[in-house]
Amino acid sequence: MSAPTVIAVVDEGLGNSSYLVDLGDGRALAVDPSLDLRALRRAAGVRNLTIAFAADTHLHADFLSGARYLSATDGATILASAAGGRIFDHIALRDEDEVDLGGLRLRAWATPGHTDEHLAFVLCDGETPVGVFSGGSLLVGAAARTDLVDPSRTVELARAQYASLQRLLTLPDATVLWPTHGAGSFCSAPADADRVSTVARERASNPLLQIRDEAGFVDALISSLGSYPPYFRRLADMNRDGPVLHTSECGLTPLTPDRFDAAVAGGAVVVDTRRLDDYAAGHIASSLSIQLRDVFATWLGWLVPFDTPIVVVRSSEQDPAEIYWHATKIGYTVLGELAGGIDAWTAADRAVTRTPLATPAVARSPVLDVRQNSEYAAGHVPDAVHIELGDLAEQTTRLPAGELVVVCGHGERAMSAASVIERTTGRMVAVLRGGPQEFAAARDTQLAVDG
Repeated sequence: MSAPTVIAVVDEGLGNSSYLVDLGDGRALAVDPSLDLRALRRAAGVRNLTIAFAADTHLHADFLSGARYLSATDGATILASAAGGRIFDHIALRDEDEVDLGGLRLRAWATPGHTDEHLAFVLCDGETPVGVFSGGSLLVGAAARTDLVDPSRTVELARAQYASLQRLLTLPDATVLWPTHGAGSFCSAPADADRVSTVARERASNPLLQIRDEAGFVDALISSLGSYPPYFRRLADMNRDGPVLHTSECGLTPLTPDRFDAAVAGGAVVVDTRRLDDYAAGHIASSLSIQLRDVFATWLGWLVPFDTPIVVVRSSEQDPAEIYWHATKIGYTVLGELAGGIDAWTAADRAVTRTPLATPAVARSPVLDVRQNSEYAAGHVPDAVHIELGDLAEQTTRLPAGELVVVCGHGERAMSAASVIERTTGRMVAVLRGGPQEFAAARDTQLAVDG
């Protein structure tokens, strides 16, 4: 048969790809589907495909799987590792097990490392491998991190990852590589990597595959590991149990100011999704600024404690369904939104707080840089205090006294940081319009580089 059509459905914010395989008879296979199935369903609908199979390469830590939902709503057969211990109905696969897809076959390969129970799925036409869904094992230009299962087992799992990659390299050179984790993922994919590759290309260009011995590979992989959102520690267990099924398309329940207040009094965190200028002009005290954009889910999972419900303040042009699904796909509960937004709040004579904005030309205060470690090392304002945004709530005692300007790459994370500082300490700080390059230019100084 001709080469199968494989459609990548990319979540730019989480940096992950799901895949839809056209099986040639009106049916499809979905690989590593997210609980937010909207894009996957659109791709299937355009081609008039029914999703007959849903395969998970591993117990995902960065998103909730949509496989169980596809089973309940579409009758899809779930394919997953027998070692994963999932407690819902599925075909439990072991190493070298095969599933007949109707012309094509899916062969399970045990590839532990990223997780213990990890499977790669080799898509075969007859005996010929066409491609491999490598999940969190071999990535484009990298390999997935091995510290999520248990930090004390990072080295052990890195050794397993080395063996798994060597096994994947036994596939023919022309085998297409379809990884789950890609650019933007905190599972160690390079920021500028392509989404899809081949075994030959990775053999020739992947830096980790140029290392010929296990010890060198382990050292290189572990040295590349950065921080990750704390919600990652919770989702594997939720995927093992099976995420809660949602019976309808969900949005945000409108809440009056009184009901909004009651939700906050009950423990909900206020998440303001508006643009940084709107938040600066007036926001509810102790709210968190997390602007709605591709990476909204990541920062929600980093800044709001897991198992804490949220209530939302948004602008009228922002899609409530986007906010809902960003939160839901990583396991958060959205109780509702402030009906009428911030205008309804002020109309009810409720107070707002303002955050000062600074321009590089006039900013002269000490600088707090809240970017990731790798970004800071690549170049930063001299003498800047550096605290990653995700660590800020627990490290406010490190902040210098007096006036302070917060900086990130463009301003969105800096506004999140200002809201964290306000929420945890009651202190008001300024947010820089722009990033370190603009700040350094305004100060007529060179960026410092760690090395």
